[in-house]
Amino acid sequence: MTPDEEDLERLEQERWPMHHHDLLPGQAIKWFEQLWADVVALQKRYRLAVRQNWWESDLQVEALAALAAWVQRYDSGEWDDPPGKLSLLFELERIGALLRDGPDPFHPDRDRPAFEAFLRHSDLY
Repeated sequence: MTPDEEDLERLEQERWPMHHHDLLPGQAIKWFEQLWADVVALQKRYRLAVRQNWWESDLQVEALAALAAWVQRYDSGEWDDPPGKLSLLFELERIGALLRDGPDPFHPDRDRPAFEAFLRHSDLY
């Protein structure tokens, strides 16, 4: 196993950071791929008003990563705090306001090629 593969494996066993800035290139790609999956699930589950090209906005990326981490801690059972979960649900409207910047709604099937192009042409490799 190469050092990069070992780093990726260790990262998978640890909690993902809520931003990609300090990750190695391979890790950053994997981080964005996981965030894509999380955003698709969050959009479906909570009917978030995610916009097309959200991955190009640092603010939206960080908001979505933080929300995904928050939800994951409740879903995993790490946190068992009904008032805290209600707080998360009440915050969805405010988080939605951060996600409204963009021309069109996010559609995973339609937007996947643009996301892949972003990954290919970014400095994440």
